[in-house]
Amino acid sequence: MWPKNSVAQLLGTAHPIVQAPMSGASTPQLVAAVCNAGALGSLGCGTLPGEAIREQIGNIRAATNRPFNLNFFVHARPAVDAAATKRMRARLAGYYAELDLGQVPDPDELFPPFSEDQLAAVLEARPRVVSFQFGLPAPETVQRIKAAGSLILSSATTVAEARDLERRGADIIVAQGAEAGGHRGTFSDDLGAGSIGTFALVPQIVDAVRVPVIAAGGIADGRGIAAAFALGARGVQIGTAFLGTPEVAMLPAYRKALLGATAEDTRITRVFTGRPARALRCRLTDEVADADALAFPLQASLLAPIWGVDDDKVQSAFMPFWAGQSVALMREMPAGELIEKLAAEAQARMPH
Repeated sequence: MWPKNSVAQLLGTAHPIVQAPMSGASTPQLVAAVCNAGALGSLGCGTLPGEAIREQIGNIRAATNRPFNLNFFVHARPAVDAAATKRMRARLAGYYAELDLGQVPDPDELFPPFSEDQLAAVLEARPRVVSFQFGLPAPETVQRIKAAGSLILSSATTVAEARDLERRGADIIVAQGAEAGGHRGTFSDDLGAGSIGTFALVPQIVDAVRVPVIAAGGIADGRGIAAAFALGARGVQIGTAFLGTPEVAMLPAYRKALLGATAEDTRITRVFTGRPARALRCRLTDEVADADALAFPLQASLLAPIWGVDDDKVQSAFMPFWAGQSVALMREMPAGELIEKLAAEAQARMPH
């Protein structure tokens, strides 16, 4: 049995396990499989317009009647730095020439922060949970989402961020340790602030806030889940472990790169999108300095034409293959089976 104070009852799930949103990799099929197995499935919607969100929600609800989570970005609108843009375009020009892609494009805001279009889709759908990366939207937006009956969840990478999220209305806080794959949830002025490991961060956030805390970062099996609960977490968020499931949207080159990968093969870098994110090392991360990256998401717009090249070697050299430090613990199995195994492993290690 799970502890009585777990977040499962709050989320409306059987297990206090949240599948990380993993924008671009999560699919309606993954979300539904996780939900049907008794955990909280999450759909990464940060780059999707309202109509696409509605379509994905329809696909989810056709496959499950369980609660699910919609996740969004609330980053600041980026300012274009002409000098930095000139340097980065020059730095990438050699790759463009090598791949015969012509000129490096001017930077573009590929997607805006959480928009009215996205908000409208959320208010129509009324999902059980709406989660955010990089902080929270404006107070009136938070209140509108809550009034629609949704819980607000957001990630913190420091105690100060957790306190800020609680003050601004978060119902649940994800304490995201530095081990986590993908984008750091950091929204402090110092983007390097979120470098605290999960085992140090979770108990400090638990002590600092009154709302439930979910642990994230480096958790991929029952041992990690039990350890998170021992530190005071009331649930866990897991991402990298789901990369071995068939329901994930993943390029063959990405799946191949994950096999045999270890924690030492990952690094936190800004070169892909402009914000710190943990991914597998590749030619781009080894050759381009973080300091040269443009603001999020402008940096990604300069790399998008390269990412569109349909070639495994090019994808392995330049694309972001997000992965956390628990990558070596990843198991290949359907998402529903993974949830069942995670729950059984954790409960076997918890006090009764």
